[in-house]
Amino acid sequence: MNSLKVIFDRDTWQEIFGSISKNKTRTIITVIGVLWGIFIYIALSGAAKGLDNGFERQFENIAMNSMFVWAQRTSIPYDGFKTGRNITLKLTDIDYIRQRIPEVEFIAPRNVRGVFGGAVPLVVRKNKSSNYNVYGDFPEYTKIATKKIYEGGRFINEDDIKYARKVCVIGERTQTELFEKDENPIGQYIRVDNIYFQVIGVHKFVPGGGFESDGDIFIPFETFRKIYNTGDRVQWFTIAAYDDADVVAVEKEIKATLKKIHRVSPKDERAFGGFNLGEIFNKIVGFSKGMTLLSLIVGIATIIAGVIGIGNILLISVKERTKELGVRRALGATPSEVRNQIILESVFLTMIAGILGIILGAFVLFGINLATQDLTDFPYTNPTVPIKFIMGALFIMVFLGTLIGLIPAQRAVSIKPIDALREE
Repeated sequence: MNSLKVIFDRDTWQEIFGSISKNKTRTIITVIGVLWGIFIYIALSGAAKGLDNGFERQFENIAMNSMFVWAQRTSIPYDGFKTGRNITLKLTDIDYIRQRIPEVEFIAPRNVRGVFGGAVPLVVRKNKSSNYNVYGDFPEYTKIATKKIYEGGRFINEDDIKYARKVCVIGERTQTELFEKDENPIGQYIRVDNIYFQVIGVHKFVPGGGFESDGDIFIPFETFRKIYNTGDRVQWFTIAAYDDADVVAVEKEIKATLKKIHRVSPKDERAFGGFNLGEIFNKIVGFSKGMTLLSLIVGIATIIAGVIGIGNILLISVKERTKELGVRRALGATPSEVRNQIILESVFLTMIAGILGIILGAFVLFGINLATQDLTDFPYTNPTVPIKFIMGALFIMVFLGTLIGLIPAQRAVSIKPIDALREE
């Protein structure tokens, strides 16, 4: 009850503001120390979150634990084969990988015409034509890399694979270049390398899907292999591991398994290439967490330094107000009232500094957000700090303000009224 009385007592606040006004410059400099600490914490934490959000946006259309694996040439002679042998992935490799590596959730074989220096297929529709990359895919691919299909269309399904249908999903640029402005391409036909395909969907291009573009055309894998006579050959596998799997270890196991299948030396590091998105994403997440931890350490250290400065100010203030405190004690002020007033002054200064630091940090993050919100090619967006982190920081500041205020408060209480009245 005494604490509440002190908090809501008008005379208490008059004394607090009077004490602050006597040491304006010193108080402002010390408050800036606490303000700078919370500002650093807010700014760095928000910046780290913005980076994290940016990379999540870049990877939103592809599994974060995914990877690409392809075959290359051997660099070590093995099992009677010479160096430089070309390795070719096969459809039969998929079952072998699934049996040997249970951490693999999805695996989609892919073939393409027009990428990696190959001839780009000619696509014709009435009197319009252009060249576009053509991919042979399974429906499972969309479980690894999401394809946003415009309303009214769909992606390749199992029946398309089973019956080797001549259907295709075209890109939004392909639609713009081959069809009239208000024309619905769904159900229409286009010629891909002189073979007619019915359009079943239009995909929206989203950056971050590797080497794909807004003009790509997707056809069933079985149709692709028949048209281009690829047999069981596969150019690369797109693979996604389960969420709790170690993607780096999974990639190593996949390559080791492929080496056994294709009779490649276990020591040959060049026979199979790979690009591990999961590993890259984990590094980004680790960096972001490191930034957040760094901001917490630096921010708290600066806040502590600032709060200690406030404690020093109050100690000096108590010494300067020795006679005043003695008069108050002589007039009946209890030790708890004096102690609570000093602690309240400490918490008040800390809170003001903290709130100003949070506001300043929020303005800086708002400015950064405005400057980066339209940068789709730059992995950075929406730098924010969760409310629970801000409230946690304020709680720490109140706790530290109370703790540091106990020192000058105890010093004030220890002053005997008779000795204080003798003080000159």
